[in-house]
Amino acid sequence: MPRPSNREKILTEGLRVVHKRGFAGASVRDIVQAAGVPQGSFTNHFASKEAFSLEILDLYLANGRELMCETLRNDSLPPLARLRAYIDASKNRLNKDGMRNGCLFGNFAAEASDHSELIRHRLVEIFAEVRDSIAYCLTAAVRAGELPRNFECDDVAGFIVSSLQGANLLAKAQRSPAAVEGFERILFSTILR
Repeated sequence: MPRPSNREKILTEGLRVVHKRGFAGASVRDIVQAAGVPQGSFTNHFASKEAFSLEILDLYLANGRELMCETLRNDSLPPLARLRAYIDASKNRLNKDGMRNGCLFGNFAAEASDHSELIRHRLVEIFAEVRDSIAYCLTAAVRAGELPRNFECDDVAGFIVSSLQGANLLAKAQRSPAAVEGFERILFSTILR
């Protein structure tokens, strides 16, 4: 009878460890210890820490995609309400740990993109996917008359991704949601009015 695979357990627990400690701060030993599996299990399933990291980025993205479908791409809701719901849900997710962990994508962009071209490239793709979902929502807002016809949806979507990531990093450093709340207030009172 084959032994059960520890792969999913390593990914799930490893994501938590890396999110909490960072790419460099989380050793393979820390990851397998959290998963409660022997160290050899890691190398059985992942060619390297880089390969593992790419998979946890995709795991984290799967949760992000679910949120984007429920908010930004949810055509049953008014478009700007969707965007606000997305930002609020992101803020609430960050607030679960007192703003200590931040966004895994932003953390990896700041920490790991200089050390791995594969990780850097994957992050570029992920941020583009988020930008595209925000642009989709803003385009719907133009069609619904919530924004002017000449509104630059793609440019503003890129601005929102960049600004939200910056606000997330500040929130992490300050251990306070104030930066994200300030970004949201200015976005809706100035840029999207």
